[in-house]
Amino acid sequence: MKGAIDLVTEADLASEASIVASLAQDCPGTMIMTEEDTETHEVSANRFWVVDPLDGTTNFAHGFPFFAVSIALLDHGKPLIGVVYAPLFDELFFAVRGSGAWLNGRAVSVTNTVRLIEALIGTGFPYAIDQALPGIIRQLKIILPKVRDIRRAGAAALDLAYVSCGRLDGFYEMNLKPWDTAAGWLLVEEAGGVVSDFSGNPHSPRSPGILASNGALHRQLLNLVQ
Repeated sequence: MKGAIDLVTEADLASEASIVASLAQDCPGTMIMTEEDTETHEVSANRFWVVDPLDGTTNFAHGFPFFAVSIALLDHGKPLIGVVYAPLFDELFFAVRGSGAWLNGRAVSVTNTVRLIEALIGTGFPYAIDQALPGIIRQLKIILPKVRDIRRAGAAALDLAYVSCGRLDGFYEMNLKPWDTAAGWLLVEEAGGVVSDFSGNPHSPRSPGILASNGALHRQLLNLVQ
């Protein structure tokens, strides 16, 4: 336990060790930020890897199959490479800055939905739920009646990947970390979507909230989230 409801499993640690070893071998000298190694969380290098070895640990521990590995390369605060792999679905999402977004070798793009009432939106809840609950409830009360429906599946990296390939029209969540969003952020942008913070400013690794959309819905969603 990392908190009252925040789990870490042997699979998180084994996955992280394997990924770090591979990156260290393939890209010697490039620093690596990982979720489970807290000593890496204040990386100061201009270019470094960001690794979430198991995004959706609670899902994994309960046998709920919505979880993934997320790896990104950040350069001066912007993702250059993003990879999200969902092992139980054998789905590999990947993007390289300027080269589009791909799912198992097939180019993907965001939806062309323009009406909120036709939009399926993803969201998530932070582990510090007691502190964030009033804001979450306010957002749900405002957004849910305006859209077709909301999904809360519990793995932000996959939610963002699903925006990139058109399974979701948008996604928002507060209090995420760089390893939750870095790869999915690039996937959405390379698939033609837009990613910002809750104020409408460009997203950054340290943004307190993230809003990703197909672009056409972004201003409408931003008004509701705010």
